[in-house]
Amino acid sequence: MPKAKGKTRRQKFGYNVNRKRMNRHARRKAAPRIECSHIRHAWDHAKSVRQNLAEMGLAMDPNKVLPLRKRKVHAMEVDGGRRKELVRKPYVLNELEAEASLPEKKDHSLSRDLVDYVRYMVENHGEDYKAMARDEKNYYQDTPKQIRNKINVYKRFYPAEWQSFVDSLQKNQMEVE
Repeated sequence: MPKAKGKTRRQKFGYNVNRKRMNRHARRKAAPRIECSHIRHAWDHAKSVRQNLAEMGLAMDPNKVLPLRKRKVHAMEVDGGRRKELVRKPYVLNELEAEASLPEKKDHSLSRDLVDYVRYMVENHGEDYKAMARDEKNYYQDTPKQIRNKINVYKRFYPAEWQSFVDSLQKNQMEVE
């Protein structure tokens, strides 16, 4: 049988591949991704986690940064063994504090189906929750209490829209009478 061209039976060693660089690259790829963008941009891969966090003014272990004080202190003990690490990247801490002080955004909204359901129920039944529970459009067989809670959620999420809706219902009732 003829030999396959291009490959021999045995793999050859790749002399032109830098194994040290390959291992460093693989180690970096395997490292977890830092979610916080402020910390990620200030991170130095050549340093350890503890060194990186100390440079940013953060702590890896809060118990070592703020240890519990012992009640009895002997006169012979001197706390000169630990050296203070310098905060070289204070902007990271400032950015994190600024981000934490921002008010939380409300992204919540109600589904269109729920809004339509609540409007239909209030339009047809007013405040009679028992009648709403018996209504044929109550597909999920909500109890009167569940319907009341859904209406309250709608009131809380869209107070201006709710008020205009109630006002329009009252106008329609006055025109009918």
